[in-house]
Amino acid sequence: MADVPGDIHHHDADRWVQCGCGAKHWGANGAAGLLLWRAAGTEVLLQHRAPFSHFGGTWGLPGGARASQEDAIGAALREAAEEALISPHGCRVWATHELTHPDWSYTTVIAEDIAQQAGGIGDGESLDVRWVPMESVSHLALLPAFEDAWPLLRRYLRPITLIVDMANLLGSRPDGWWRDRAGATQRLARSLSELDSVAAAPFTSELSRLFPEVLAVVEGQARGVDVQGVRIVAASGSGDDEIVAQARAAAEAGDIVLAVTSDRELTERLAPWVLAVAGSGSLRRELD
Repeated sequence: MADVPGDIHHHDADRWVQCGCGAKHWGANGAAGLLLWRAAGTEVLLQHRAPFSHFGGTWGLPGGARASQEDAIGAALREAAEEALISPHGCRVWATHELTHPDWSYTTVIAEDIAQQAGGIGDGESLDVRWVPMESVSHLALLPAFEDAWPLLRRYLRPITLIVDMANLLGSRPDGWWRDRAGATQRLARSLSELDSVAAAPFTSELSRLFPEVLAVVEGQARGVDVQGVRIVAASGSGDDEIVAQARAAAEAGDIVLAVTSDRELTERLAPWVLAVAGSGSLRRELD
């Protein structure tokens, strides 16, 4: 094995785990890596792994073991800062993907570079760090697990817009909202603004959590609702027509579009523009 450089960062979870799958994995609490993209998903930041590391000489994501009391996103951002000189403040997280083993897990944090960061070699764990055109990734000698995951992960290197049918969401629970529709919508929008992520399961089985831009469409008596942290669009006419128009605009802009409604006719109208539609009950459970 190659010598280990002296500038490697260490913490309490830096050890091997003997997993029930029969293999050994790095990280007592699991591990995480940052899949950072830029330029509308046309480039990703990759690390050429140092010879001493597991599968040294291959290309993969900056990442490593999760420290105790550290979540996967925090671990991925910390590791990218240490290994690839990426500032967490310049990363906009959009989603996570989790590979789960019997006694270990690896979380890929999918994020967008919003600060035009160059990246670079941060410590001895990297032979090189560079932005790679997406179409060139598969031509590199990749870390085997990343090579397996890349065809799936590359589909999600875009912004995610979640369009919420507020009238349908409001009506999904008989809690007296009809007595003050505007006030009830305002409270519901405020709850949405406090939601930093949603479970991916109602929309796709390929990701674990989503951190979308939320666009809430309101209509009728709720048109005057305004809450910081949520983009609210007031329909001038039919709420359904506005939802379809917003979905089409987001899709044509290149976003991954998701929607929340239990309206079957609206769901059918949205089909050309959205990845998936989830029922209002799924979002209600997130808000409870």
